[in-house]
Amino acid sequence: QVQLVESGGGLVQAGGSLTLSCAASGIIFSINAKGWYRQAPGKQRELVAGITRGGNTYYADSVKGRFTISRDNAKNTMYLQMNSLKPEDTGVYYCNAGPSLWYSHSSWGQGTHVTVSS
Repeated sequence: QVQLVESGGGLVQAGGSLTLSCAASGIIFSINAKGWYRQAPGKQRELVAGITRGGNTYYADSVKGRFTISRDNAKNTMYLQMNSLKPEDTGVYYCNAGPSLWYSHSSWGQGTHVTVSS
């Protein structure tokens, strides 16, 4: 129903910043939560930041205080501002949407790669 395209990843040195964007198109129906997920090498995909339709935000402990999730409803775009990046933040970042922040998505896009060098 919804196509989500992530962009903004790249190679950055530790301590640097990146802003990821997630542009949505297609049919959006009864979506209450949107989130950013990452899959690090050798790790399972995890929710790192989320935002509900009401504006409540969630951050994984590992990124709390460093990442900020936001959205521009007019542009149908979600963002993830990542500051003070660490090598542990390296991975493929995906965005997705569903009825809750903890919805088990079955479909994922290409994601955008983030590599943080030490």
